[in-house]
Amino acid sequence: MENINKCINILNQKGADALILLDEANMHYICGFSPSEGMVIVFKNGDAYHLVDSRYTEAASVHSIQSGLKVVEISQSIYNHLAILISEHNAQCIVFENETISLLAYNRIREACEGSTMMNLDDMLMRERNRKTADEIMFMKKANQIAEKAFIELLNHIEEGKTEKELAAYFDYLMASEGSYGTSFDTILLTGANTSMPHGIPSDTKIKKGDFVLFDFGATYKGYHSDMTRTIAVGHATDEMAADYDLVLQAQLAGIKALNAGVKCADVYKAAYDVLDKASKAEYFRHGLGHGVGLEIHEGFNASPRSTDTYEVGNVTSIEPGIYIPNKYGIRIEDVCYLAPRGRENISNITKSLIIL
Repeated sequence: MENINKCINILNQKGADALILLDEANMHYICGFSPSEGMVIVFKNGDAYHLVDSRYTEAASVHSIQSGLKVVEISQSIYNHLAILISEHNAQCIVFENETISLLAYNRIREACEGSTMMNLDDMLMRERNRKTADEIMFMKKANQIAEKAFIELLNHIEEGKTEKELAAYFDYLMASEGSYGTSFDTILLTGANTSMPHGIPSDTKIKKGDFVLFDFGATYKGYHSDMTRTIAVGHATDEMAADYDLVLQAQLAGIKALNAGVKCADVYKAAYDVLDKASKAEYFRHGLGHGVGLEIHEGFNASPRSTDTYEVGNVTSIEPGIYIPNKYGIRIEDVCYLAPRGRENISNITKSLIIL
């Protein structure tokens, strides 16, 4: 019900009558679970509806006790039901998800709301989602605990001769066994020179002694995501590998230290970048420092040099510097941090000391 009120506040700010949501993450935020199809409609007078087909009626009804939505099982086109509700509420101004829906969906909404003015939602609901509640943080911590337990177990199976593919598949199995609702994204597990690709795809490449292995992984719990990256060495690490690893760690610690409510996202990026730049390694840092995490693995603010946003209390973000030297190796270390009312909290717990198996 609280999140319905957030939608009503958006309508009042925009001087609009109705908000239509089709995006799965936005619908989850209001209805409490993730229907792959359906529609949420919130009117400025407080009426709020969840249009579902028969696959989701029971689940929607259970969640409606807390969400406050009126569940409507559709018997015809969802847009026909939308047109009926828009007419019944005499909604003259409609807010829609201009940043996420397809052109087809937009045209169907416009046809159903013929005669009404269409207004962009832009990032207004995303900014609400970007300020996490205590319950949301609890779900994210649970997702993180699941992923970390799986990672610790996986380390027992890292050995020379095993392939990236087989270990990535086993990692996903371990996270499911620990209670994950699904992976946050396709698990990245790379070894050797493949680690120089920030988002490489696991292959048949086999682990060898003296190589780095990079793990970027996440579990989900009740729709909320975790995200973590660790880089380890197998057998031994050269002095150069150890020095570069420590450099990335120092950059990450600098980024975390700079992360606080009221600080510009670009300044947090710069804090980590400057550490790498001082060591003449910034050219090998080829992505942003961090991204918001929540109902989606990438949502909200980004810590990048192009960002114009400023962190707020309630934000959750990754901090993940890396260096990627082509045809040699890559190193990334990633934690997820929460800007709690009492201050910054790192919800990632796995050691960041260089592990050598």
